Amino acid sequence: MSHYKLYSKYKDSGVEWLGEVPEHWKVKRLKHIADVRLSNIDKHMVEGQKVVRLCNYLDVYNNRNINSKIDFMSATASDEQIERLSLQKDDVIITKDSEDPSDIGIPALVEEDIFGLVCGYHLAILRPTASNGEYLHYLLQSTFVRSAFEIEATGMTRYALGKYSIENLIFALPHQSEQLSISSFLKQETSHIDTLISEKERLISLLQEYRQALISHAVTKGLDPKAKMKDSGVEWIGDIPEGWDLRRLKDVGTLFGGAGFPHEYQNVQGEELYFYKVGDLSLSENGKTLLDSPHTISREAAKTLRAAVIPKDAIVYAKIGAALILNRRRMTTADCCIDNNMTAYVTNQQRVLPDWAFSWLSAIDFGEHANPGAVPSLSEGYQSSFPIPVPPITEQTAIASFLDQETSRIDTLISETRKFIDLLKEYRSSLITAAVTGKIDVREVVPSGSEKREIAHE
Repeated sequence: MSHYKLYSKYKDSGVEWLGEVPEHWKVKRLKHIADVRLSNIDKHMVEGQKVVRLCNYLDVYNNRNINSKIDFMSATASDEQIERLSLQKDDVIITKDSEDPSDIGIPALVEEDIFGLVCGYHLAILRPTASNGEYLHYLLQSTFVRSAFEIEATGMTRYALGKYSIENLIFALPHQSEQLSISSFLKQETSHIDTLISEKERLISLLQEYRQALISHAVTKGLDPKAKMKDSGVEWIGDIPEGWDLRRLKDVGTLFGGAGFPHEYQNVQGEELYFYKVGDLSLSENGKTLLDSPHTISREAAKTLRAAVIPKDAIVYAKIGAALILNRRRMTTADCCIDNNMTAYVTNQQRVLPDWAFSWLSAIDFGEHANPGAVPSLSEGYQSSFPIPVPPITEQTAIASFLDQETSRIDTLISETRKFIDLLKEYRSSLITAAVTGKIDVREVVPSGSEKREIAHE
C-alpha cells in the first residue's frame, strides 16, 4: 500500500482496534447509518400466504451482488413480512447464522430493484439511511468488520449474530461524497483483481480437465500410440490394447466395507490405528496418499466392532453421498480402519499393482455409475463387478510411473495457482480495509495502468 498517499491529518478514534482515523471522519455505530432488519421468512410454502421470490442464505453466501440473473426459489410470506423484508436497490444483506463463525457477516449488495423478492431466514437486511449502499458493502468486507462479527457471534455448534451486535458495530465514516469516491476507487481496483482471480480459477479448471483426460487415456489406451487395439466389450471403456485383459475388481482383488465407530472407542489411550472418516479424503486435495488422520482406534476396539483392518497400499474411496461425486481416491500408507461411508480395495499384487488400480479408479467418474436417487451410492455388488483393464505388470508399472510424474507436475501448477489466488484475495481484502479505515487516501487516485491503456485506446 506504500504507493498510496496518506491523509494530511489523523485523530485518535477512541476505539482501540480502529486506532487513528482521518481527522474529518466521524466515529459511528451501524444503527446510525442503516436500518437493520432480521428476517424470519423460511423456505416453506404456507397456505393462505402470498407467493414470493426468496433470496436465501446461499444466494448471499455465493454472490457478492444480488441481481435478477440469480435463479431465486419460491416461498410464501405474510403481508407484514413482505412489507418489512422486501428487498430494494442498495440494500446490503449479511449472513447472521452459520455453523462456522467465520461465515458470519458475509455481505451481498442488492444491485437492482427486483419485483417480489424478499430476504430469507438466517439473513439480515442493512438498509442505508445515512450512507452509500456500495460503500457499506465494502465496509462490511473489511477484515476488521469480519473479525468483529466473528467475535460477536454466539453459540456452540451453531453461531448467530444478534441485532444488538449488528447495530452497535463501531467504525469511522467519511461524508457521503467521499464515500462515493472511495467506492468508485474500490470498484475499479477490485474489478481488476476479480478478473485476474477468475482467469486463474479458469486455468485451474482447465488443468484439472487435462489431468483427468491424461489419466483416462493412459489407463485405457496405454503409452504406445502404435499398439494394436481390440474392443473391450464395455461401451464406455472402448478399445484397449490387444495385450490387455479385462477383469472384474473382485477377480483381481478384494473389496472391504467400512464400519461405524462409536465415540467411546475413538482416540482412547493406547490407540494403534488411524481410522479415516469420509471427510479425510479431502485433507490432501490432489495428493495420492491419505494423510495422518486426527482419529484413532485400537486394534482391540476394531476387533470388538468387527471392523476390517485395511492394509497398506489399499485404495479407498467414498461409496455414498455427496463425497462419492467428488471422485477422490487415496491410498493407505499403513494398517488402518475406515468408516462405513467408504470402500477399500486391496489388489492381488501378482496380477494388479496397487498403483495401477489407483490410476484406473482415479479415471472413473463414480457419479455416472451411482444408483439414481436423492443420495447417490454404489452397491457392493456393483463395485465387485466393476471392470478393470489388466495390462502386463511391466506396462502397469510404466503407466503408473508416467502418471505419477505427469499428475505431480500438474498438481504443482494447480497448487501454485491456488497460492497466487490466495495472495490476490489477501491483497483485495487489505486494499478494501485500508480504504474504508482511512489508512490510505484514494480520493484523487487516477485509473490504474490497465484502465489508462483502455482509455487511450478508446
